[in-house]
Amino acid sequence: MPARPTAGGPAGPGRSRRPALALARSYVALTKPRIIEQLLITTVPVMLLAERGLPSVWLVLATLVGGTFAAGSANTFNCYVDRDIDEVMARTQRRPLVRASVTPAEALRFGILLGVAATLLFGFAVNWVSALLADGAIMFYVFVYTLGLKRRSPSNIVIGGAAGCFPVLIGWSAVTGTVGWPAVLLFAVIFFWTPPHFWALAIKYKDDYAAAGIPMLPVVASQKVVSRRILGYSYAMVAASLLLVPVADTGWPYLAAAVLLGGWFLVEAHQLVRRVRRGGDVRPMRLFHMSITYLTLLFIAVAVAALT
Repeated sequence: MPARPTAGGPAGPGRSRRPALALARSYVALTKPRIIEQLLITTVPVMLLAERGLPSVWLVLATLVGGTFAAGSANTFNCYVDRDIDEVMARTQRRPLVRASVTPAEALRFGILLGVAATLLFGFAVNWVSALLADGAIMFYVFVYTLGLKRRSPSNIVIGGAAGCFPVLIGWSAVTGTVGWPAVLLFAVIFFWTPPHFWALAIKYKDDYAAAGIPMLPVVASQKVVSRRILGYSYAMVAASLLLVPVADTGWPYLAAAVLLGGWFLVEAHQLVRRVRRGGDVRPMRLFHMSITYLTLLFIAVAVAALT
């Protein structure tokens, strides 16, 4: 494995001469913006549901900015801890720490700064319940998933994926100051959604994870086992989405959307099982990409239910 350049080596002076915009882009890349975007998509509809209407613009903005800082902090810490395996995996070799566009010390300071900013913003502009939940999400992602499970257990994404479910709890608590059952059910939807979504990606990049020594389920189990587990979690996800109807009184528009979207997801999960059984091209990225569409449309339906 090639040695990683240090701040005092050849990469150090070069980095100091880089334009400010390029350096800013490197810091932004540490936060994994595409993941943050996905997290924020789930926050606003839950705030609408908790309010049963439109919360104040200031509250929504403060919650979104605080959520961005919290997620960015967690992702930056993840890049810091995983910089050794990011160097091995083709999918992650262009991350800033691998390219030495920022140093590990700079990334660590940036992650801490974002976490402190998220805590203070939530605490003083939203409420301290949301601040504690945001801190809990950061710590869960860093200590439970990244440090505790990712390199040790095939259940890493099942348990560790709970970190990505916190935005719905934060969105609800931002409006109400508490955590209600509708938020818990939407937490469950995302919790059950995460393994099918991520395992589909891991099937595609199985060799990458194997080279890095990461025991993602597709690395340590057959595709038949993985596809069946994807199907099982998909059914649990759809069931949780339908339970929201009586608990949150979401009405028929949400029910129709949940049934149609859930049926679509289950059809694709069954097709994955069949493709695995028959052999040949499994096409896991079909499920991966449609899972993003599914979650986006389902939460749009939550927002519509809150406003009707």
